Amino acid sequence: MRKALVAVLGVLFLALAAGMVVMADNSKFYYVCNCKDNCKCDFIANKPGKCSCGSPLAEMHVLAIEKGSGVFCRMGEDCTCERSKTDPGKCTCGMAVKMVGLKGKYVCGCGPSCDCGTISDKPGKCHCGKDLVKVS
Repeated sequence: MRKALVAVLGVLFLALAAGMVVMADNSKFYYVCNCKDNCKCDFIANKPGKCSCGSPLAEMHVLAIEKGSGVFCRMGEDCTCERSKTDPGKCTCGMAVKMVGLKGKYVCGCGPSCDCGTISDKPGKCHCGKDLVKVS
């Protein structure tokens, strides 16, 4: 049973790594480094504070998890927009999206039909009940 579970998780991880898009829950907010786009600190937290580069963290909601990166809307807690279908570099609210690398973090391994959008710095279960898989 354990070997089958490991095999299934491996396949899900490979699908994610190959670039399959997992749409995320627009109501899930994270604190993301609000530094300039040329900064590559990729800092995400579940509480307000400062990034490792010294910039303040800003509340953002996750639009998608794709190709090993989280795609976030910069508008803050009151925004519930989606990613623009005509310009994937923007939200439907007109703001440029913030791309954050998820390497070394854990994301939900529920596959492309799930939209839970769970991101963690530790292994465990996402809120849909599936196992989190490490992004490498």
